[in-house]
Amino acid sequence: MKQTLLTIALLIMTGCSASLPPLTTTDNVDIKRFMGPWYVIACIPTFIETKAYNAVETYTLNPDGTIDTVFTFRKGGFDGPLKRYNPRGFIVDTVNNSTWGMRFIWPIKAEYLITHLNEEYTQTVIGRTKRDYVWIMARTPQIPEGDYRKLVKDLENQGYDISKLRKVPQRWPNDGNRP
Repeated sequence: MKQTLLTIALLIMTGCSASLPPLTTTDNVDIKRFMGPWYVIACIPTFIETKAYNAVETYTLNPDGTIDTVFTFRKGGFDGPLKRYNPRGFIVDTVNNSTWGMRFIWPIKAEYLITHLNEEYTQTVIGRTKRDYVWIMARTPQIPEGDYRKLVKDLENQGYDISKLRKVPQRWPNDGNRP
């Protein structure tokens, strides 16, 4: 009986993983250039992000090689309460710097894959093998619509359910009061 259940479980897991092509990460991330603020343009949100406005993720390289991460957003509207989360990033692939673990709660590290990064370091996509969450981020609160459509098409080609993608509302004053 145990062997039958184990066989069924393995078949189910194999069937699920075989239907998704592997995600490809960025060849090389200059980790120092990657640091700083990134506006969340769109995402397949986690439960804490479903009502996020003005979402920004900021990275700072620590002397020990870990990444101090500050994720802030307004909940429910531009005037909603400010939420702040401070997970720690760990570079897993130190050759390319494109595979991280992100720890919100010890000892669990969530997969964090830099799957797209343009040459100018102004647009990036962070994904997960499971295709359950994804983040399109940029150095500015908006990106050209053509760039956005291309990134979404790439996500669809990678097996993401883009119907779950949520554009994150971004509205910032022009007084330099940005992250």
